[in-house]
Amino acid sequence: MMDWSPILISMKTASLSIFITFFIGLISAWGIVKIKTDSIKIFLDGIFTLPIVLPPTVVGFFLLYIFGVRGPIGKFLIDFFSVKIAFSWSATVIAAVVMSFPLMYRSARSAFEQVDSNLLDAGRTLGMSEWKIFWKILFANSLPGIIGGGILAYARGLGEFGATAMIAGNIAGQTRTLPMAVYSEVAAGNMGEAFNYVIFIVIIAFIAIFIMDYVSIRKEKQWK
Repeated sequence: MMDWSPILISMKTASLSIFITFFIGLISAWGIVKIKTDSIKIFLDGIFTLPIVLPPTVVGFFLLYIFGVRGPIGKFLIDFFSVKIAFSWSATVIAAVVMSFPLMYRSARSAFEQVDSNLLDAGRTLGMSEWKIFWKILFANSLPGIIGGGILAYARGLGEFGATAMIAGNIAGQTRTLPMAVYSEVAAGNMGEAFNYVIFIVIIAFIAIFIMDYVSIRKEKQWK
């Protein structure tokens, strides 16, 4: 009988991680776009993009170092709040957020940079606050790119493996996500079970691609 816990854990992890990543990615992209100093912009952009170019296990190593029981944040949470992050479900969320953040950030930034700056200046001349300009003009005109970034980030969080393995482990019923379940079943020789999990991941990935293409086509038709 198929174990549904990896699917439920992955869906919960990806759903919470995209909620966090979506807003952090938007705010970070907006902040980078507003920076005028090139050197600062390049440095911060490098930091924000780093997780997507580093091997996931290296990212997981840094996360384990930070959130482990002897790490600066991990030790603080244990000593003052009796909360253990490493090898818990929370760790799967942290890994998914860190690994999917660059996709959300770069998609949002690219969408923001394509908005005509004259529209933003027009909003300022009308007395609109920067916060209202962001939501009413920048966000509204960047929506297709933002949606695409959100879908990519969700799919990335759902399929995260390397960083999750390092900081969350492969605990059945607790931190065993879909990619971890595929690995475990293949290692155990249960190819049929692994195939079931793979099919589910492929379906989710295909749906994500379909939605992105649909949004892109609709936007192109609007422009025409």
